[in-house]
Amino acid sequence: MKLHPEILAQASAQARGLAIDAVHKCSSGHLGLPLGAAEIGAVLYGHALVHNPDEPRWLNRDRFVLSAGHGSMFLYSWLHLSGYDLSLEEVKNFRVLHSKTPGHPEFHETPGVECTTGPLGQGIGNGVGLALSGKMAEARFNTAEHVLFDHHVIVLAGDGCMQEGVAMEAVAFAGHQGLDNLILIYDSNDVTLDAMADKTQGENTAARFKSIGWDVQTLADGHDLAAIAKAVAKAKKAKTGKPQLIIAKTIIGKGIPEVQGTSKGHGEGGAKFADAARAGLGLPAEHFYVSPEVREYFAGHKKRLKRAYAKWRKTYEAWRTANPDKAALLDSRNDRLSATDLLAKIPAFAADAKLATRAAGKDVLQPVAAALPLLISGSADLHGSTLNYIAADKDFEKTNRSGRNLRYGIREHGMAAINNGVAYDGIFRTSCATFLVFADYSRPSMRIAALSKLPVLYIYTHDSIGVGEDGPTHQPVETVTGLRVIPNLDVIRPADPEETAGAFAAALERQDGPTLLSLTRQAVPMLNGIPVQTRREGVLKGGYIAVKESTDLTHILISAGSELQWAIAAAQQLGTGVRVVSIPSFLRFDAQSKEYRESVLPTSCRKRVAIEAGVTGLWSKYVGLDGKVIGIDRFGLSAPGNTAMKELGITTEAVVAAAKSL
Repeated sequence: MKLHPEILAQASAQARGLAIDAVHKCSSGHLGLPLGAAEIGAVLYGHALVHNPDEPRWLNRDRFVLSAGHGSMFLYSWLHLSGYDLSLEEVKNFRVLHSKTPGHPEFHETPGVECTTGPLGQGIGNGVGLALSGKMAEARFNTAEHVLFDHHVIVLAGDGCMQEGVAMEAVAFAGHQGLDNLILIYDSNDVTLDAMADKTQGENTAARFKSIGWDVQTLADGHDLAAIAKAVAKAKKAKTGKPQLIIAKTIIGKGIPEVQGTSKGHGEGGAKFADAARAGLGLPAEHFYVSPEVREYFAGHKKRLKRAYAKWRKTYEAWRTANPDKAALLDSRNDRLSATDLLAKIPAFAADAKLATRAAGKDVLQPVAAALPLLISGSADLHGSTLNYIAADKDFEKTNRSGRNLRYGIREHGMAAINNGVAYDGIFRTSCATFLVFADYSRPSMRIAALSKLPVLYIYTHDSIGVGEDGPTHQPVETVTGLRVIPNLDVIRPADPEETAGAFAAALERQDGPTLLSLTRQAVPMLNGIPVQTRREGVLKGGYIAVKESTDLTHILISAGSELQWAIAAAQQLGTGVRVVSIPSFLRFDAQSKEYRESVLPTSCRKRVAIEAGVTGLWSKYVGLDGKVIGIDRFGLSAPGNTAMKELGITTEAVVAAAKSL
């Protein structure tokens, strides 16, 4: 399509005006990127992006991610001009309660926003995940006769994103995997929030990216519409098998002479010069001004985009007719298998089995993966320990884009951000794994997954001091509690193989947020005193009665995970009036009705003891002021797992003594 630089130059000025007016109106926000990258936005949304504003989730659209999410008015301006369901009134309501234009872009909130961004570098990781999803989709669904997927993922990032470790982990993965459908535009304005960028960086970015398998273009003038369009076209047409980096040298805050090109141009500092800036841009006195000519151009461009979409729809319908099996596989992304359906596919474990829950997870994963053919699994260089490899399939790599097993290398944060990107795309169900103690390396991405309601599955193993000889650096005494406090992150800590089956089913049924399975390194006994169905279905409710008293209730013993065995053993010593409750998921149990929770933990019984090999604080809500919690409010120690448990007081005897002292 022919470039129209004159009208796009006008659109650039008016997009700057929208950003200035919005930030000035609410006295909050970031002007630097929306003003500095306006021409990039004009080329993308007015020329280069393949998308359909009326179908924001079109399968073969180009995905655009604003990694530098603080510059959200950039995105809102261009989505509005492009004809998305984002009215001028919503633009005027920038950062207003319940508007479609929150301070940072949020998935589900605004049509055309692909990812929740703001924490710097996350969007780059998400973009890599979107590109990964695209490559897997190409391999599974394209045929020689019908190309269903051939889109690109374009990410706009600034110096802050490029400095973040999560971004560099992700781009290294992208380069190694040759994700040539990924284009990263680096808005290189030599400024960070506090100071000029040379105060904190001095690397040769082009050389760095070339060394890890990227093609690189550098634009000396990132405001040259023709040069931007040429660079994007070249990146899209590249046949090198490499992801593409475009370094665009821009002026931050361009259009406000008092602050442009300085760190003061990053935030709202330039808003006080709004009137003079608008005049300098050639804008009239009317605020939030968009000219009829620009409106007309984008309306015409939208019609062109819709014609391209209609052409793709014809291909899509022909593809469905010719490939019913592939169509059924693609449709299965919307299937909602219930936990009951999934549990029916998981054979019961042998009554005499003694397995680590990570090993049980390996056995559970295989039939589950067969039932969910779009489920993928990855690990941060630990498949041999996390045991989450889909045995019936192979690795995803350059020569096998259909592989369901991802090798992320030692990149826990990048792995989690990439998984978010796959989840945002919505075609594949994604899971990943590492040791639980390294959840702190992936925690920021996990938090965004919870915020964005992404159904990511984390299979994190080696979950307590039961890790043993590796010692306190690898014993996550505080980690489970730290993860339980993240809103909407379901942390499930199963006690034995059957609870592990329930945990996988619960996690994969869930569609409104992520789930972390906290699994053991050490073997645990089968809790055969509890019926298989009770263990499995009890996990779905988060908590259940594992052992019911046979006489008047005197005590309640509560636990989760591998320590449940000691609560059960203690109950056998304490007598027939003792109840044992398993609470593998706080989130799920707390979501049950008041009546159900009362039936499990009756308020009439105040003699309660909880035991878990970790910090004790959160258990107080279940034991109350009169109860006791046996845990570990210190770091662990290096010794065999059983020895470490005994040394730190995680024993049957400790539970018995605590119960008797009440």
